Amino acid sequence: MSLQRPPLWQIIKPHLAVFDASLSLIIFLIVAVGIVTLYSAGINFPGRVEDQLRNILIAFVVLWIAANLSPQTLLRFAVPIYTIGVTLLIAVALFGIVKKGSRRWLNIGVVVQPSEVMKIAMPLMLAWYFQKRESVMRWHVFVVATLLLAVPVGLIIRQPDLGTGLLVLAAGFFVIFFAGLSWKVLTALFVAGAASLPVIWSVMHDYQRQRVMMLIDPTSDPLGKGFHIIQSTIAIGSGGITGKGWLMGTQTHLEFIPERTTDFIFSVYSEEFGLIGNLILVALYLLLIARSMMITANAPTLFTRLLGGSITMMFFTYAFVNMGMVSGIIPVVGVPLPFMSYGGTALVTLGLAAGILMSIQRHRKLVQT
Repeated sequence: MSLQRPPLWQIIKPHLAVFDASLSLIIFLIVAVGIVTLYSAGINFPGRVEDQLRNILIAFVVLWIAANLSPQTLLRFAVPIYTIGVTLLIAVALFGIVKKGSRRWLNIGVVVQPSEVMKIAMPLMLAWYFQKRESVMRWHVFVVATLLLAVPVGLIIRQPDLGTGLLVLAAGFFVIFFAGLSWKVLTALFVAGAASLPVIWSVMHDYQRQRVMMLIDPTSDPLGKGFHIIQSTIAIGSGGITGKGWLMGTQTHLEFIPERTTDFIFSVYSEEFGLIGNLILVALYLLLIARSMMITANAPTLFTRLLGGSITMMFFTYAFVNMGMVSGIIPVVGVPLPFMSYGGTALVTLGLAAGILMSIQRHRKLVQT
């Protein structure tokens, strides 16, 4: 007597149930736009699209795994992941691989960049910390949280890697802010930060000072340090209202746009799809942030609210900083455009973040039922 096998849909359905339909659709659309743009930007880089499709598959697997983990499991892993991340950052400072003047990588059988781990480990750790001290939110709790944030950020900036350091700082700061940091303290921090600008300027590396100066006047070195931002803004402006058309970007295909498959992919997109395309892309990112905010607002615990809020603001920070730097609004700091820029590490990190949001949403439903 043979047993009847269940239909394939019934086998697949439980695995698909972990995905939040709205969030998944928005991410899929952004990724699709990214692949279309990358195909044009990477014509002179054979294999880029194939590599990115592989990166997307890996990120999808990571997303699915994270979506299947419960928030309680994430809570238990918060301290070990943070500890491992900081340990690896210390190892980088002592034994790291130097490339292009920066010591950011570590060979542990495979070459890894531990600073990427901290983009998720930092909000996980701080959310765990505030969850454990939910009933005693005194000033000293925020002081300890600031120290937990300062250690990895200091190690990352020392490499030097200002872009990643700022992203980790932002991820941790948003957790501290959402935990209840008072506006008086924020105002005091702002005033102190403004007062310390001369000191910060004196300890910055030469290349960091040059980036700030190029923001003010890129034409002062049009063929050197200002070349990137000048060519990027020309590409964005030349797209006009409707763009030059897919595969028709002259700045792109004459190779004037630097790093056009990674940090400056927005310039390629703007040139070929114009203002209308930009409005559509910005609308997709706003929908991504709005859906993430809805998941965060309905999260059942302080841990999940803080973690979800930090991830939501991480999406915003990535998009805002990338679009701002290629448009000449803020200095170039090497931040990818989320779910669009070529690169495996950032895409996997973003996939992990999206999976955590889906885990929060899924287990909220389970708690309610």
